[in-house]
Amino acid sequence: MAPRAHFWKDKEIYVSPLGRAQLTARIALGLPETGEISYPTFGWLREFDAHIRRPDVSDRQTIAWDWLPTDWMKDESHFQRAVWDETPVFSQSDTREKYDHVCSELDQLLADHGYVRDGGDRDIPLYRVEKENRAELIFFCHFGLTCVAISHLIGVSPMIMWHGFCAAPASVTEIRTEERRKGIANWRVSTFGDTSHLYTTGLEPSDHARFTDIYSDMNLRHD
Repeated sequence: MAPRAHFWKDKEIYVSPLGRAQLTARIALGLPETGEISYPTFGWLREFDAHIRRPDVSDRQTIAWDWLPTDWMKDESHFQRAVWDETPVFSQSDTREKYDHVCSELDQLLADHGYVRDGGDRDIPLYRVEKENRAELIFFCHFGLTCVAISHLIGVSPMIMWHGFCAAPASVTEIRTEERRKGIANWRVSTFGDTSHLYTTGLEPSDHARFTDIYSDMNLRHD
């Protein structure tokens, strides 16, 4: 069931070009099942599709954000904001290039709304408030991409987000700015992967994003 129309009033909406996000947007916004979506659709909001060659999977490339913690945690650099991508696995992939592209596009959008990042991507993530803005930005996008954006905004390695958090399809993540000192904005995640709106309509969240809780349970994915 789509929220009432007044919920979307005065909100700025951006959509991934991929089908699942487009369908979610159509349902949530009460749009027709076919036809062009009349909201900005950005290519950089598509699911984050950088690939790596995991040491434990030698015959093919795998998505950068699907790597067993028992393996990637062996290199402490993966936890560090400034050098997570300088490890052997990532240095041989295009992950950093694609990560920087998403962050650059996000920062440009935020700058258009008056929030300008001070310094480069690897610096402390402080945003200069050049124009106070109360607009709410709504993104219909994807888990891996969301983790990239959050890691950039709060200044942590994306490895922590990709492998330490889980968000089911159609879940809601909320990020707010805090201007505790005039002219300087920080970001804080107030909700991540919330699915309460599904339960209220009698639906259960998908297990698609999850792996098995216990190894002997064959109903959920393992590796």
